[in-house]
Amino acid sequence: MERNAVRRAWDRVGDAYGDFRNADGPETALFAAFAEPLEPGSRILDVGCGDGRRTAAHLVDEFVVLGMDFSRGQLDRLCESVPAATPVQGDMTRLPVADASVDGIVAYYSVFHVPRTQHQTVYDEFARVCRPGGRLILTVSRQAHEGTRQGWLRPDVEMFWSAPGREATMAELDDAGFDVVWARDVVDGLGETVHVALCERREHEE
Repeated sequence: MERNAVRRAWDRVGDAYGDFRNADGPETALFAAFAEPLEPGSRILDVGCGDGRRTAAHLVDEFVVLGMDFSRGQLDRLCESVPAATPVQGDMTRLPVADASVDGIVAYYSVFHVPRTQHQTVYDEFARVCRPGGRLILTVSRQAHEGTRQGWLRPDVEMFWSAPGREATMAELDDAGFDVVWARDVVDGLGETVHVALCERREHEE
């Protein structure tokens, strides 16, 4: 499934995703650990933000949040739900953000919408834009998988997912320049177990 098809699918999803997923699931409690060493006013890039209710909304009171999404329709919803966030349309394989210009990155339920053959490119982009010592929190698929589902949330939506599995993802993060602070399972707002990793951008490459 090519990338523009994913963008069009998210445009078609509309408000259905916001109605589907709890905005205050247990996974959002992990933002406190992510934010702990960051100074107030730090710049956070929320990658694949959607309407922002599950991510940007939990960070925008303390930080400057850039909400980035491939879908213009989802960014319109971000502007309605979290007006203090700055909307940025872009592709996570080519982030429209300057080098070392953000202090933290959130990537919840987003990277697996990119073909797994491009995940290293995504993590390299995260490392490029994140300052040394900055933080990354993301959901990680434990198992390798790739495929599409017709009728996801709406009858006219075909959605794509792709992941290489946990061990491959951890290796890719390391190659990009991130150290894993911790990785743990949490039951999310849908009652599903999700694996979340908190990482830190290395100060110096070895």
